[in-house]
Amino acid sequence: MVTVPRIGVTAKDALHAALLAVIAALVAVMWPGVRDLDAAGLVLLVAAHVPLAVIRRWPAPGLAALVVVVLPYHLAQYQHHALVPAEVIALFAYAVLGRRVRIVLGAAAFLLAVCVIGMAMRAGGSSVREQIAVIEAVVAVVIAVLVWRVHRARLATITERAERAERTREEEARRRVAEERLRIARDLHDLLAHSITLIGVQAGAAAHLVRGERPLDRAELADALASIAGTCRDARTELHGTLQVLRGTGAEAPGALPGPDGIGDLVAAARGGGLEVDLSEGGLGTLPPEIGVAAYRIVQEALTNVVKHAAAKRVSVRLGRDGGGLVVRVADDGRGPSGDAPEGFGILGMIERARSVGGTLDAGPGESGGFVVTAVLPFADAVSPR
Repeated sequence: MVTVPRIGVTAKDALHAALLAVIAALVAVMWPGVRDLDAAGLVLLVAAHVPLAVIRRWPAPGLAALVVVVLPYHLAQYQHHALVPAEVIALFAYAVLGRRVRIVLGAAAFLLAVCVIGMAMRAGGSSVREQIAVIEAVVAVVIAVLVWRVHRARLATITERAERAERTREEEARRRVAEERLRIARDLHDLLAHSITLIGVQAGAAAHLVRGERPLDRAELADALASIAGTCRDARTELHGTLQVLRGTGAEAPGALPGPDGIGDLVAAARGGGLEVDLSEGGLGTLPPEIGVAAYRIVQEALTNVVKHAAAKRVSVRLGRDGGGLVVRVADDGRGPSGDAPEGFGILGMIERARSVGGTLDAGPGESGGFVVTAVLPFADAVSPR
């Protein structure tokens, strides 16, 4: 409720109220009706316009004061129409600025009805008809302002709901952008970290051949460099496919999304980096695309971590169905993550991959040493990639 007016409003309202009182007095003198306007009637008429000067600042007291004055004015059978403008203005102002509008305006209408009954008991038929016409006009204003008030409240509610919906849409858009950024970061990390790690290992092996004391074996060096070139080509191809998927232009292209069929290439690349890798992936059958992508990325990141941190010689990669899901297990015989290893997002990324399809992932030391990554990816709870 707004009850504090701007500076100068009260003075303007007082001037308007005085002008309206003069007009009302002229109407009452020129068309007296049942009773001529005398000194007492003039005092009541002028007093009825005084509350209009402060109706904006104090809507409830202003309306109450007006009702107290207009009731004896009407009961005394003075010119009824002269006060209708003041009554309408007061009622409308209270409808805009007041509280408990229905109760107060209902009480005002009741008092006016009592006034009609009182006048009917004191006057003849024509006067009663005139008075009833006046009260009908005032009651019509009461109903109109109530309808207007309800309409304004409904518009305010609609506006508030629209603003809340807009805020919700903005928050949802921000959330989706954050999720998409996380997905892009995860995809690029899984791809680039694996490829760069293998290139680093293969380049180190080639440098060792060149710096070694034994005679340089050109065929062996060529194989090492060819492995580097092959890894670069594979990384470029996979990066191109990943960017197509992220742009929404390659989701339907065959081979755009990596899957279990590409795990053999990951194993071959790891073997090229000097690891002995044992792969077992029999009996997988047809997997949902999102499960295949998650399995591929988890194996990729697990092998990358082994090459970078584990100092392992042997790695076992197992993929198999277990009930209604796919179980992925990567175990090595290395030292596991060392305290000197740089902080990264590898394990966190694998956990997010598993969760994105409704699965779980555990990573930790194995019972007989080394490090073990085990992911369970359920088929029934798979979530389609966005």
